[in-house]
Amino acid sequence: MDTITLKTLADIRIYSDPYRMDIMNEFLKLGRPATVKEIADIMGEVPAKVYYHAKKLISIGLLTLDHTQQINGITAKYYQAFQGMIAVKRSEIDAPIENIVSETQKLLVDIYDKSKQKFISLVDINIPFGNITNRSIYLTKEEAEQFHILLNEYCDKHQKPQPHLQQEKYEIFGSIIKESSDEMNSPS
Repeated sequence: MDTITLKTLADIRIYSDPYRMDIMNEFLKLGRPATVKEIADIMGEVPAKVYYHAKKLISIGLLTLDHTQQINGITAKYYQAFQGMIAVKRSEIDAPIENIVSETQKLLVDIYDKSKQKFISLVDINIPFGNITNRSIYLTKEEAEQFHILLNEYCDKHQKPQPHLQQEKYEIFGSIIKESSDEMNSPS
């Protein structure tokens, strides 16, 4: 699985912007290369605004030029969204830890809030299936890394519907984080 490593605070800020996450999600939902104008139309936004934010995503490799096409004398650029893992290497970032934590928290809050809103809205219409799981498990560092990779590979495999199967769309939100040694040793 491909990985992009964010190495500067500016990179983290580009990635953690909620609007840019929406743009990335629209590219991913399409499941094919698309122009920024197509994404702007889907979002109901002005293309210039979406293009401004798309340029930021391009600058850190989250959107890449897939191909160009001549349409009525205009060169249309088709971009593909990055579908691998995104890592942050704190040891490589020359910024106070508080700034890194703040940007990471902003990203997590946005992802969590969107997932929570979707879950609540679906529960409100009496969906027939919805689960919440909150568990603690014990893994080696290698097992935790492998679990993360396997989960992402499984999600990648099922990111697009298979026309010959009777599939329905499910939303998944998850996190895996190592607890501190103090929390692991405290009585429950």
